[in-house]
Amino acid sequence: MELQIAERIKTLPMHFFSNLVKKAEAQKAEGVDVIDLGRGSPDLATPPHIVKALKSAAEDPATHRYPLFTGLPELKEAIAVFYKREFDVELSPEKEVAILFGSKTGVVELPQCILNPGDICLMPDPGYPDYLSGVHLSQAVNYFMPLTAENGFLPDLGSIPEEIKKRAKLMFLNYPNNPTTAVGSREFYEDAVKFAEENGIIIAHDFAYGSIVFDGKTAPSFLSVPGAREVGVEFYSLSKTYNMAGWRVGFALGNEKIISAINTIQNHYFAGLFTAVQWAAVAALSMSQDCVKELVQTYQRRRDVFVGALRKGGIEVLNPPATFFVWIKVPKNYTSEEFTDLLLNRAGVVVAPGIGFGSQGEGYIRASLLCDESRLAEAAHRMTNL
Repeated sequence: MELQIAERIKTLPMHFFSNLVKKAEAQKAEGVDVIDLGRGSPDLATPPHIVKALKSAAEDPATHRYPLFTGLPELKEAIAVFYKREFDVELSPEKEVAILFGSKTGVVELPQCILNPGDICLMPDPGYPDYLSGVHLSQAVNYFMPLTAENGFLPDLGSIPEEIKKRAKLMFLNYPNNPTTAVGSREFYEDAVKFAEENGIIIAHDFAYGSIVFDGKTAPSFLSVPGAREVGVEFYSLSKTYNMAGWRVGFALGNEKIISAINTIQNHYFAGLFTAVQWAAVAALSMSQDCVKELVQTYQRRRDVFVGALRKGGIEVLNPPATFFVWIKVPKNYTSEEFTDLLLNRAGVVVAPGIGFGSQGEGYIRASLLCDESRLAEAAHRMTNL
């Protein structure tokens, strides 16, 4: 019998990061000392008090049962308190918070809640590749908004054609931005809310790097702008803030109707996040935030070492204001993929080619700050001495 796989699966976009991993592993198998700056998985351990909370909760037999479908009320309350404390945003825990299996799950689910076949989604270019997946599964259409250095890596909303705005139902934004590291301003969010109101477009703001901002500055939440929750939702993740990437805890916040739709689709996909992990998330959000401050300081030191070494070696690069990435222009006469392959094959350094994030990423590579300062200095030395 010849098995048939659905077209929606066969035509899904190639998973960009899995290809990077294969290339790096092939080099390691040949004995190359590879420095992997290509991925975005935090390298440091989850803070001990969060691990302790998980252990304690996991020892309670009550957590071994099926969890509540929409999550612990105590976790939703902790999220609301966290958002008020950190971003001055008031939320209803019952109506404006949805618990997610990591924010990635949410950004793939949301288009399936909003878009019908043929609808248009406004997509940042360059942007996080997994935004494409949910739109594809919805049989909707992408319209790519260029993020250019000349415009501070913000989309020019005024340049979007009228016929596109009429069909558009959803727009993804992501600040602090992966991969460009740009930070969105309140003024930009105010413009985005006005644009959404005028055109009947829902905004999905990915705030996964909201707590990783350098030089004593902060990044505003999209939801802190008047009118934001009337037009959209914001996604947040514990993966970056607390080094909990493998724990898969995130949440969607904002518009009550959209939150209800997300909860509905999750009721069909999942049976709820393991209760012990939810209690650990409560500890992360509610207990001392010194671990977050220390993490940001660690990334800032790494940034300064890496960027300083690149500049010393003759590579022009701007200091990233946020995230744990560096967005670097490639030398002339190379494409981003050619330069990425050159760095891997001749220097043993893995980076992500900008083209993997969209056509506007051509001419750049993305390097992560997810190894210690000595390895980052070594990587910069190799990159500048090809």
